[in-house]
Amino acid sequence: MTEKHTTARGAGRRPRVVIDADRLSRLEALAEGAMQRDPKLADRLLEELGRARIVPAAKLPPDVVAVGRPVTYRDETTGAEKTVTPVWPEEADIAQGRISVMTPIGVALIGLAEGASLHWDRRDGERRILTIVRVASHDAIEGMDA
Repeated sequence: MTEKHTTARGAGRRPRVVIDADRLSRLEALAEGAMQRDPKLADRLLEELGRARIVPAAKLPPDVVAVGRPVTYRDETTGAEKTVTPVWPEEADIAQGRISVMTPIGVALIGLAEGASLHWDRRDGERRILTIVRVASHDAIEGMDA
């Protein structure tokens, strides 16, 4: 793990979040739109966006989770790895591993870099640590960022 990655393990600090400017307004609009249906999730996304470093789309590091970039994460308790692709809500298809950015895991993953770890509270209340193992390069997602 490089110095640029902050983990959730050390001193309770949350990992760094980086969002590209081209997607920021749509993410904010989705959060605002979800305020009535799921205020907790909407607040979480707005909180993450508020603390994010915003960069031009061309400057988004290739190892950062973004809409359309497949990401593999590991559950540190079980060692199990899972690959998903965060997508806009209308493109979500859980059977194909396409998760909406407006789901708890989508909000948790967006903007994190390879090597970052985060606390994840399961539905049964058990807390796990998830680590970003790999993010697909931008070349693998051309055409999915609309």
